[in-house]
Amino acid sequence: MADVVSVARPQRWDTPFGPDMTDGDVDDLLRRPEIASIDLDRFPIHTPLTGILRNDTRLVRFAPGDIVVREGDYGNSAFLILDGGMRVVIAPSLPRNLLGRQVVERKGFFDSVAQLWRNSWVPEIRDRPGESSRMVRDADLRGGARAFLQDIPAIIDQHRTASISAGTLFGELAALGRIQRTATVFAETETLALEIRWQGLRELRKYDEGWRRQIDATYRSNALKNHFEENALFRGLRSQALEKIVETTLFETYGSFDWHASYRQMRQTGGDVLDDEPIIAREGNYPDGLLLIRAGFARVSVKLGNGRRTLTYLGAGDHYGLSALYDGWKTGEAGALDTTLSALGYVDVLRVPAGMLEEHLFPILTPAEVPRVGELVARSLDEDALMEWAVEERYVNATQAMLIDLQKCTRCDDCVRACASTHEGNPRFIRHGRTFDNYMVANACMHCIDPVCLIGCPTGAIHRSVESGNVIINDETCIGCATCANSCPYDNIRLVEIREETGAVMTDPETERPIMKATKCDLCEGQLGGPACVRACPHDALHRIDFRELEEAAKQW
Repeated sequence: MADVVSVARPQRWDTPFGPDMTDGDVDDLLRRPEIASIDLDRFPIHTPLTGILRNDTRLVRFAPGDIVVREGDYGNSAFLILDGGMRVVIAPSLPRNLLGRQVVERKGFFDSVAQLWRNSWVPEIRDRPGESSRMVRDADLRGGARAFLQDIPAIIDQHRTASISAGTLFGELAALGRIQRTATVFAETETLALEIRWQGLRELRKYDEGWRRQIDATYRSNALKNHFEENALFRGLRSQALEKIVETTLFETYGSFDWHASYRQMRQTGGDVLDDEPIIAREGNYPDGLLLIRAGFARVSVKLGNGRRTLTYLGAGDHYGLSALYDGWKTGEAGALDTTLSALGYVDVLRVPAGMLEEHLFPILTPAEVPRVGELVARSLDEDALMEWAVEERYVNATQAMLIDLQKCTRCDDCVRACASTHEGNPRFIRHGRTFDNYMVANACMHCIDPVCLIGCPTGAIHRSVESGNVIINDETCIGCATCANSCPYDNIRLVEIREETGAVMTDPETERPIMKATKCDLCEGQLGGPACVRACPHDALHRIDFRELEEAAKQW
């Protein structure tokens, strides 16, 4: 008999958010008016308030000019100001260079040709850090850097800002919904803040009525109505009806915000996570409301023998349960769900009560506007297998996956050489990856819908381009901390040693360790003609695929 090894089951608080948080710090927080008003008895024994404060929060000190959150960033935490003052930048935002972003200028024809002649045989050449790097404070190889603004009076004078002081909570909407930060906040004075990671924030909202009312009121007043107005299903409603729906909508979350960690483990071990996906709505149950996906992805499946068949997947803006609710309203008999909805990683959901739909939405809907599951079932076996594979591999997250037809590909590596010629001698992708049938998704950045790599970058170096929406890295403000590379679920970001023109590796004078930079596909941002890899393929074997249009793409393959 094989030896049995006992392994401790992972616990909720195995990794505290702030390892330096002490019992004294927790006691001080409990005396704060924002915390003291919380009823400790409302929290279960396994998740006490003291445990949340000790393990899901940390105390952070900011110097004047430190950027706390940046417009456009993806965050996983909120901030409560304890002492000092901060400023919120009101639209228009600060210039991108002040936020650590890259301003990409489109190259002309002659610039593109000249670039080929300037390329060196030495890959990853950089200039020595200059004045531009001064926006990064205390940069080191451990990622302890923080971006900051140097001339606060000038910024306040030249840009519209609003003061926020002790007792103010901000960043909670982005943290709970995995949506982009809507504004930039920086420290105006020496400031002490309590940073609350999303898990703790979710539980504070769950168990304390005051925090729930505050967070929900903020979202309802600032964002929820706009969310409904942008959804085609609700666009025809009058403002008064829409306001009633906004007032009664419930907020729910499923799955792990840090889904990329377990997903990477699953890929390495070859496990199947379908049985472990949190159920949002179950086949055979009766729905009590319409589900709107605000963020993340969800799988729609039906029972098939002893397993399940994936019908489709839903993403931000999609809805679920409409046909069952509508049919029940039409016939007067409640209809059960004929599919199951489960969370792929992390899903943020809005639940619109059935009564609101029957009063305001269903009277203006026609049967033709209600989608039917039967339409999804009519797929070939090949298309079925493709859908299953794409969902299992989470390629549904991709807007620009690099798909290579292995029957056409001759392994000539013209694509790799073209990429290297466009990027200072070093290619931004590796020509291998996961395969399906005769196709391979190469290890190249897919410019995801939900780019978890953006979460946690201390300097804002990795970000979405305002012009194109591509995920790019500002080489000047990247400090090589590897946060983005460790977060990428698909291993599409690498760290490379940077060099001088002589070929010598640049090293940190204090540690004598090589200076590293993150590198990945940027879709040839600013280059004429789009991705060089696609243009260089002599056999039309390489394509960029948006997996949101998977079924249409499958017909062309």
